[in-house]
Amino acid sequence: MSITEVSFAVSNDDRRLIRLVLDRAKGMNLLTHARVSHEMDLVAAHANGCPLDFKRLLAFDAFAFSHDFVGIARHLDRSTGRLGECFRPRCAKPSAGDVGHG
Repeated sequence: MSITEVSFAVSNDDRRLIRLVLDRAKGMNLLTHARVSHEMDLVAAHANGCPLDFKRLLAFDAFAFSHDFVGIARHLDRSTGRLGECFRPRCAKPSAGDVGHG
């Protein structure tokens, strides 16, 4: 059995956008844990298999923003940094298998 470390490597631009996402989530009373915990969730999801379009997330209406923000926290496997239970955020960047979608 091999243990893979969760990556938290994101660009400085992504970190800036994540801070804006967290500011919006705080204003909407969506932070259910410490801010740093939510930050780690967003970074982990983005860096470990589900690249996120944070500009798109910020442009969403309140319902879609809440759906993605809460869904990431709910469906993230913190031991791998991957999203589970077939959850795919609306702000996920298209993957190679998404031809014709997005």
